[in-house]
Amino acid sequence: MMTHSKTAYTSVIIDDEALCIDNLKKSLQRYSQITLAGTACNVSDGRALVLQQTPDLLFLDVELGDMSGLEFLHTLRDEVYWPMQVVFYTAYEKYLLEALRESAFDFLLKPFTPEDFNLVINRFLSHVSKIQAGHTFHDRISRVLPENKVLMIATVTGFQLLQKEKIGYFEYSKEQKQWQAVVIDGQRLPLKRSTTAEDILHYATSFVRINQQQIVNIDYLCMIKAKECVLQPPFQNETPFLISRTCFKALQEKFEMI
Repeated sequence: MMTHSKTAYTSVIIDDEALCIDNLKKSLQRYSQITLAGTACNVSDGRALVLQQTPDLLFLDVELGDMSGLEFLHTLRDEVYWPMQVVFYTAYEKYLLEALRESAFDFLLKPFTPEDFNLVINRFLSHVSKIQAGHTFHDRISRVLPENKVLMIATVTGFQLLQKEKIGYFEYSKEQKQWQAVVIDGQRLPLKRSTTAEDILHYATSFVRINQQQIVNIDYLCMIKAKECVLQPPFQNETPFLISRTCFKALQEKFEMI
């Protein structure tokens, strides 16, 4: 173990709500050892800000609009080489937040009290005073998203952490006008109505679109028979998975088929 010699730290706030950014800025003013290096309200600006300022502390909204906070961190996992600490700022329930804390990320619930904020800052200062050599941001993000095997799915009630191997496929419900994730126990998890096929494909490279209404997890693909996907148990007797002409080429490329 080594002693962290810094006594002054920088922070960055990424949130798509101006009021939330203002609340955090005002709270940070009480701590002279932490300087606010900048704020951003979207993923693109936030990414550039983090890589430019290399903050010690990042306040990050769980839901940024165009992607989740965890997905945003995953895009940075190979570029953040310094021991950046992350505090998620969210209104979502503790079932998700406890999972984040177990993975070495902290959180603030909206709205927070001065006492809540003080606890977070004290935990941060305590942590940076005894950082272990080699304990990097990459290590911490890998604990919550090891090789992208755990996904943060945006459902109608918030976010749900779900292992990739538990999802067989996604199907668009014309009646409900939303995508649903079908998991191994037979549940259909309705996703946020704003979720698009492109959002789902971004979750993992093993999710492949086969037609306008279906996206399959090719880890469950058993065979392709007459332009129809046959899935492994427990999804073998589900609705037909017909491959459209426009999607067949992409599926071929995924498997490097001739």
